[in-house]
Amino acid sequence: MQITWIGQAGLLIRTQGLTLLIDPYLSDSVGKTDPAKSRRVPVDETLFDIEPDMLLFTHVHLDHFDPETVEKYLKKPGPITVLAPSGSWQAARAYGGAHNYVLFDKGTEWTEGDIRFTAVPAVHSDPAAIGIVIEAEGKRVYITGDTLYSKKILEELPEEIDLIVLPVNGAGNNMNMADAARFARNCGAKQAMPVHCGMMDGLDPTAFPFENKIVPAIYKPFAF
Repeated sequence: MQITWIGQAGLLIRTQGLTLLIDPYLSDSVGKTDPAKSRRVPVDETLFDIEPDMLLFTHVHLDHFDPETVEKYLKKPGPITVLAPSGSWQAARAYGGAHNYVLFDKGTEWTEGDIRFTAVPAVHSDPAAIGIVIEAEGKRVYITGDTLYSKKILEELPEEIDLIVLPVNGAGNNMNMADAARFARNCGAKQAMPVHCGMMDGLDPTAFPFENKIVPAIYKPFAF
């Protein structure tokens, strides 16, 4: 499995012969509405050359479901399998095309090839927000999406999480570093990867207080 952090909460994952894009934010849409949150890292334009097999969204907020970014992928002939919870599902399917738009609300499972996807709860200001558990190559990767710490989420998670990818910025109804580290420990994750930092703020992910952490370099793939 190859994972690339593409900024904010965005991920590019290549596994089992498929290319997955999760919450890609490849514009400065947020900065256009709030200059204080302008993009601090340039977009890698080569990412638009990718023809993903799947697009996955955790919720409808602009830095996770960005119309400027989404349009560039859904204008491709595809077909692309799109997994999205209610709000972003409605927005995505408006692009039409030959793509398969799957309503991926909490509790839903979807199998694509040899990969299993499960939508798990998130606690965020978008009530439809989800986290996503990806099972591939005998590993379980849990992408929390934007969320606060919640015991109810922990109760619904599967066991044996190999990697958790989670926000640590502590703003906009997200966990801060302390709560994110506590959440990672309490869900039993073997490794944790902090995201949702450094794009619109000056947070240093190396300060994330989790012993077995992966601190990604933006646009630099790593094997997992």
